Amino acid sequence: MMLLDELMKKIDEKKDRIIDIRRYLHEHPELSFQEEETAKYIADFYKEVPVDSVETNFGGERGIVVTIKGSKPGKTIAIRADFDALPIKEETGLPFASKNEGVMHACGHDGHTAYMLVLAETLAEYKEQLKGTVRVIHQPAEETPPGGAIGMIKAGVLNGVDAIIGIHVMSNMKTGHIYYRSGNTQTGRSYFKLVVQGRGGHGSSPHLANDAIVAACSFVMNLQTIVSRRINPFDMASITIGNFDGKGSFNVIKDSVTIEGDVRTMSPETRELVETEVRAFSEGLEKSYGVKSIFEYHNDYPVLYNDPEVTEHVRKALEQAAIPEVESVLETPPQPPSEDFAYYLQKVPGCFFYVGAIPESGEAYPHHHPKFDINEKSLIISAKAMAAVVASYSDDSEA
Repeated sequence: MMLLDELMKKIDEKKDRIIDIRRYLHEHPELSFQEEETAKYIADFYKEVPVDSVETNFGGERGIVVTIKGSKPGKTIAIRADFDALPIKEETGLPFASKNEGVMHACGHDGHTAYMLVLAETLAEYKEQLKGTVRVIHQPAEETPPGGAIGMIKAGVLNGVDAIIGIHVMSNMKTGHIYYRSGNTQTGRSYFKLVVQGRGGHGSSPHLANDAIVAACSFVMNLQTIVSRRINPFDMASITIGNFDGKGSFNVIKDSVTIEGDVRTMSPETRELVETEVRAFSEGLEKSYGVKSIFEYHNDYPVLYNDPEVTEHVRKALEQAAIPEVESVLETPPQPPSEDFAYYLQKVPGCFFYVGAIPESGEAYPHHHPKFDINEKSLIISAKAMAAVVASYSDDSEA
């Protein structure tokens, strides 16, 4: 436990620095696949840090991979933080609110990057006590499909990695608590778009037209039966129509309607079933209504699956670390959002867990909300939690 004690002490000394970095990044958010200045900031940070290597533009999308080699052989553990922001106009009123109009860190990725930078620096300072290798992954473009993880995986970021660990701060979870789950943990996500092509006409003569709105409404209503009548009640799925573009004049029968939808599922089998059913309903419109269905369906982020063995290792490491700021380590129910960390977990065993970050005062707004904020104590907890996991793998590494 000597290494962990040293790491904890050093992180305490750097608390203010973690918060300062987070606030700077919060002021300067950049959208997915456009994080030029953020990537430069991260790369510049490591210029004076005794890491073994820094690879920039990893995967071709500004990813950064840092390698820290311990003095003794052992396992290779990857730890990941994302750094992109969202196309949201900030309404927090914070003194360090976004200076980039219409762009905001509304999901906590500024905090992820801040704690990871300081943790990586600290690990590098104590690498003489470290067994094995730590691969620090600074990933762009988590928010926007296809996501930044795919490019980094293709470029070899997981080569030789024994396990990968990630953290997300959560504004809807109590500060001072850490949450984990084994197995299927976050939903897989799919997107579909349907253009219903009918025949326009005058509202007074519907018999001479073929109303695309009527056919499109039938499609939307039929979709509701997929979850209620096709999915096992003990499984989980949601289908959301986020866009129904049927605007026109009150006395004109619409020629075409565009529908866009979001699908979330908690198992690969359910994901496949939902796609089959949605496609069937879109094809059925042509026979039922005589319209043309122009349909596309895309699966992007997969179901996030936490390896049971790694997750148990993480749980034990967090409990044994007895982090002063942590009241408890708890099992969480499945989480509805999707996350491209799931791509890493398809390749190597790992665990993605959560650090509570409800603000000390005021309302706790959800992620992706214009007033989203986090309790900055969660960043110190995140740094210590990840340090505990890294140290535990170092202790377990074979010399």
